[in-house]
Amino acid sequence: MNNEKQKLSVLIITLNEEHHIKSLLEDIDFADEIIVVDSYSTDKTVPIVESFKNVKLIQNPFIDYTSQRNFALDQAKNSWILFIDADERLTPDLKSEIVTAINSENAASAYFIYRIFMFKERQLNFSGWQTDKIFRLFNKSKCRYNEERTVHEKLIVNGPISTLKNKIIHFSYSSYEDYKSKMYNYGILKANEKFAKGIKPYFLLLFLHPLYTFLYQFIIRFGFLDGGKGVTICYLNAYSVFVRYKELRRITSSRI
Repeated sequence: MNNEKQKLSVLIITLNEEHHIKSLLEDIDFADEIIVVDSYSTDKTVPIVESFKNVKLIQNPFIDYTSQRNFALDQAKNSWILFIDADERLTPDLKSEIVTAINSENAASAYFIYRIFMFKERQLNFSGWQTDKIFRLFNKSKCRYNEERTVHEKLIVNGPISTLKNKIIHFSYSSYEDYKSKMYNYGILKANEKFAKGIKPYFLLLFLHPLYTFLYQFIIRFGFLDGGKGVTICYLNAYSVFVRYKELRRITSSRI
């Protein structure tokens, strides 16, 4: 039996996160190692990170999310990894649960963590986000991101999986234009992912898939209960799907 306290590396990927990064770095002081992998931010992100002497800053060109995450994994000294985005925050209870989990005799290889989606400063309760969970805590000796997925990364886990009880607070939506930009970028990356798999950009999907996405999230996933916020989120998620197929058609036609 090994009673040695397990050490935790917290990894953060950034690009122009000056509005979030300071609060996050102040929030994760319980980590044994903190690494920020920045893809050459043009705002104040870098000097803010450099002001934290306990944080290691590495700049690496951004290709896609999976490549950037796997690069960050390779920089960590410790086996236990907590990946967190600049717009996410940990509650005190979640921090305590993370420490307990990695030091448990029956620790899983990876842990799902649920997220609370914040629309500006208020919680979004539905619109597809009510069951949002993601791998954030895992043992890197047993896990790696699937290189075929470039956005909405998929973690390949060898071993048991568990779920933490406490949730991450996700401040993803700060403004309409900011969130629309995120959805646009996701759409572009997803188009390139589909092109690499040889998926055809059927014309009807350009309209039917975004419509289905909106109706599914707004009706089946109860987006209408979020009122105007629900309309906005469901529309922008559908917009990302539209961008995906529009870009896929452009890429495909340019390669013919």
